[in-house]
Amino acid sequence: MTNVYAMRRANGDWFALEDNSKLRVPVFHSSHDAFMARLRSVDMLLFSPIALDAVMLNEIVGGRGEVDFCIVDNPFASLRQGSRLPQSQLASILSNTDPPPRRKWLSRPRP
Repeated sequence: MTNVYAMRRANGDWFALEDNSKLRVPVFHSSHDAFMARLRSVDMLLFSPIALDAVMLNEIVGGRGEVDFCIVDNPFASLRQGSRLPQSQLASILSNTDPPPRRKWLSRPRP
């Protein structure tokens, strides 16, 4: 299975558009698609693609009530043209994907 990617800044903020007083978070099929979309939007330049998991999804939604998601099929089109993706469907997709690889920190063997 493939992962789903959203854009996140180094300080932990998630990229979202305001749409009718609600937040709309674009998600992408690949990190490459996310990078291509970032090239077209100055607002996204400080953001990097991150593979989503259930914990991150809950972090995005937080206490904000309902947050809309949209899957961006064409990274060269407007981010507002993505297909609406309900939070429950995104959670289902994330539960069926392999978890993103975790970094292993190298340490010296102890004497």
